[in-house]
Amino acid sequence: MSWLITGGSGQLGIALSQELGERGILFSAWDSKDLNVTQGPIVRDVIAQLIPKVIINCAAWTDVDGAESSELSASRVNSDGAENVALAAKEIDAKLIHISTDYVFSGQSETPFEVDNEINPQSAYGRTKAEGENRVSAGYPEHASIVRTAWLYSPWGKNFAKTMTKLAIKGNSEVRVVSDQVGQPTSAMDLARQLVELGLSESPAGIYHGTNSGQATWFEFAQEIFKFAGAKVSRVVPVSSSEYPRPAKRPAYSVLSHAAWANTSVKPMRDWRIALAEAMPAIISAVKAEE
Repeated sequence: MSWLITGGSGQLGIALSQELGERGILFSAWDSKDLNVTQGPIVRDVIAQLIPKVIINCAAWTDVDGAESSELSASRVNSDGAENVALAAKEIDAKLIHISTDYVFSGQSETPFEVDNEINPQSAYGRTKAEGENRVSAGYPEHASIVRTAWLYSPWGKNFAKTMTKLAIKGNSEVRVVSDQVGQPTSAMDLARQLVELGLSESPAGIYHGTNSGQATWFEFAQEIFKFAGAKVSRVVPVSSSEYPRPAKRPAYSVLSHAAWANTSVKPMRDWRIALAEAMPAIISAVKAEE
């Protein structure tokens, strides 16, 4: 069985390449330079030639703030690109797993969002990802699954865990971190394992939530990172979101329910603290190597 990964140079794409390689599964990973998902005819040609059995679409515009001033550009990738991959997958009857985000929801809730809760994005990025979901579902309902994730981190690329680790191991100054946004820190490595399990399973097409279990604020997430990095946790100081205004509105609450996995043979992910503890040695090594 051959697999194809789009967005292969991103942190999830790299994690998937690692996971598939360790399992001995034949795959090809394409970054945006080699396979631009906004170019429909090229996407169809490449996928028709390779005939993968499973496609995982990680390609995305992920600059949340940048999307506010470049929504059309973000839409070309997150909406048009998603549709292009879905239609190409349909032509060869491949299983498609499309990666989406917690930003499709309102960010206002007191209980975890279920997969079928109302879509109500509050940012340009969220709107483009929500439209991408709609097009994937409409274009290829037979064998396309959507997996929403959030707060992704890994030893690769730029992410919150790496930024906090760098601050933790350098200097002794205070680090101010938002404490009024709640979500689920998610290991890209854990998500990759779950996505591969989904691809290998006979689970029905549908929408799933791919995040580590439990919940935390960014402040609590940072505290754990400092602890594992051997730094003084007291250096992490809580602040409100109002002290750090951003172009795009951030969800106050974006915890995602894992109930939909009960209909599959795939298990929900483990607690985020356990996953972080396992990931931190590699993250610390990566940060030190980049100095």
